[in-house]
Amino acid sequence: MRVAAYCGSSHGNEPHFRREAQNLALALGRNKMDLVYGGGKVGLMGALADAAIAAGVHVIGVIPQFLADHELAHPHVHQLLVVNDMHERKAAMAQQADAFIALPGGPGTLEEIIEAWTWAQLGLHAKPCAFLNVDGYFDELLAFIDKMIVKGFMNPAYKDMLILSDGADDLLSQIEAYRPPQSKWGSPR
Repeated sequence: MRVAAYCGSSHGNEPHFRREAQNLALALGRNKMDLVYGGGKVGLMGALADAAIAAGVHVIGVIPQFLADHELAHPHVHQLLVVNDMHERKAAMAQQADAFIALPGGPGTLEEIIEAWTWAQLGLHAKPCAFLNVDGYFDELLAFIDKMIVKGFMNPAYKDMLILSDGADDLLSQIEAYRPPQSKWGSPR
């Protein structure tokens, strides 16, 4: 299985963010899963890739040319795909991955996991979408998702599609056990 991980290009200001990214890499190694990620050598992205490589995980980085031009590409990944732009990066990561995990990060991280989740709702794929909820990092987002449901903008079944855990091993176990619901338009996947 190949897991796409979306995470910050900075470390954040609390050391446990980095530690949990490294724990995810170790869990991927224990579970014989590959990593697909944004290709960077900086921030949580770099920490995740470094730990994954050290754990014997096959690591595929996908980075847009403009970021590679700024010398941000990780030099030691097993495979580096250099694409034209951010849209191609997301498409390539989605194509390579069997599951998606968001770790703490900024707007780019949110945009990537929300797009993957939206595509799952629409039946464009049946891959699990998950949040590694380090120290409750995504709690307010989940509360906002509840508000979408209460206000009538989302079916509760789509929140139930999301996998959530504060531990890497538990998260990967839930991913392996995931069974997709019927798609939004009722067609089988």
